[in-house]
Amino acid sequence: MTIRITLVAPATSPSLRQARFDDGDSIDDGGAARARSAAGSLPAAARVLLSPSARCRETASALGLDGVAVRELAGLDAGRWRGRTLEEVMATEPEAVGRWLADPDCAPHGGESVRDACERVGHWLDSARDTDGRTLAVVEPEVVRAAVVHVLGVPATGFWRLDVPPLTATEFSGRAGRWNLRLGQPLAAAS
Repeated sequence: MTIRITLVAPATSPSLRQARFDDGDSIDDGGAARARSAAGSLPAAARVLLSPSARCRETASALGLDGVAVRELAGLDAGRWRGRTLEEVMATEPEAVGRWLADPDCAPHGGESVRDACERVGHWLDSARDTDGRTLAVVEPEVVRAAVVHVLGVPATGFWRLDVPPLTATEFSGRAGRWNLRLGQPLAAAS
């Protein structure tokens, strides 16, 4: 049996545009319009899952999808940095940011380390091997990064080297413990 999982990155939000650690904000008008125009362009799925964030729920809704939030698909917990811009944190804690970006085991913000996020998403992905039909999930970019790190078996230090643009689909297909990957396809307007 071939497993098929499509991870969709959410539409743009003010936090994303400001390089702000997720603060639970909504998608912006332009992102919502782009998502609405792509409604119907994704393949049919047996199940639709979501990161439990406002922007993932709103993106799914704009895409015409009704999904279930899954805790294992949450974005990276930035702890006390939540809601602050990277620039603000760099101004007050430059050494901590440097350690966090260089060491996947480091979590100076009191939240989750990159390695922990990669392991959490990897466990979810491995457990999905027992599901039938396609899974479609609207998830935070960190979840896509963590899944790619897991599937390719690259070191967690590669996490920050992966760019995940808004409203792109990354597809995983696999059989017998082997995964194939198709990266970052932009969602097109439905025809």
